Amino acid sequence: MQRLTVAFAFAIAWALALAAPLPAAAQAAKPAATGPHIVYLDTKNGRVAIRLRPDLAPKHVKQIETLVKRGFYDGIVFHRVIDGFMAQTGDPTGTGTGGSDLPDIPAEFTQTPFKRGTVGMARSQDPDSANSQFFICFGDASFLNGQYTVVGEVVSGMDVVDKIKKGAKDDNGAVVNPDKIVKMQMAADAK
Repeated sequence: MQRLTVAFAFAIAWALALAAPLPAAAQAAKPAATGPHIVYLDTKNGRVAIRLRPDLAPKHVKQIETLVKRGFYDGIVFHRVIDGFMAQTGDPTGTGTGGSDLPDIPAEFTQTPFKRGTVGMARSQDPDSANSQFFICFGDASFLNGQYTVVGEVVSGMDVVDKIKKGAKDDNGAVVNPDKIVKMQMAADAK
């Protein structure tokens, strides 16, 4: 009887071990997003993979890819981060008023919805003023639909985006000692 009990207990333990998830280190690694329009944005908390959408905004995508290949975004801060809304970056001055030396881009508005993970281009009141600044939505931002250019979407790493330091609500999301982009590179060029 005792052998049967031990054998039964062993069988239950074995079945539970097989059903339990593997430790994180032992799980198969999720394949990295790759492709011609995939950008890796690295922060101190990890990597964000963004799929740019030339089908929606070819001029904006071309400008971002040009700037990425130049290393323009490396070291630039997330100067405006509003919890529940978005994290904005891409200004070399860190003030929200700067841009690159490339010309501003004419609007490429679509009805593609702004939702969690959507990457959009920041601009001034002038619809044709987007340059280098972009933002990543933390959640639904449908009030931006048709008024801002959707340039891409996060395909992995939203948990990293969620960790970006938030700004003060009473100061329109301005961030003191902001997090920054450590490196931004095209997936095809990543080392």
